[in-house]
Amino acid sequence: MRSFTWLMLFCASLYACEPRQDILTEQEVKDVMDQFDRGWKEKSPSQVDKILSPHYLYFTQSGKTFTREALIATAGSAIYQLQDMSREQISIQIDGNAAVVNTVWSGKGFYHGESFDDKQRCSVTIIKHDGKVKILSEHCTPIR
Repeated sequence: MRSFTWLMLFCASLYACEPRQDILTEQEVKDVMDQFDRGWKEKSPSQVDKILSPHYLYFTQSGKTFTREALIATAGSAIYQLQDMSREQISIQIDGNAAVVNTVWSGKGFYHGESFDDKQRCSVTIIKHDGKVKILSEHCTPIR
């Protein structure tokens, strides 16, 4: 019995000393959001691609979904011209390796030749897995 107790204490101490790679920090969340916005501002689909989870999904205002591939294609497409954008009122809720970012996104530009001037409340879900921080999903609702 005594050997078993020592073995359990030894295993517990090993676990406690292991680095917690998948615990998400507020700075990591802010960095990913900044990289995401920079990718859109610089019209860089490769930068947007780098920070999206392979399972990324965008929930549209009309109740549909937009795939990861479609979003990356839009980021580099001539049909989407972003002239100005900003993000404000950022709040972050972290629970272990997941975070929900609450933010207001404003943007002006053209999409399929139509001008837009949007102000939206966005919810962005961010995860950390195997030490990598990625955006898993996003949903934005217009602020009228």
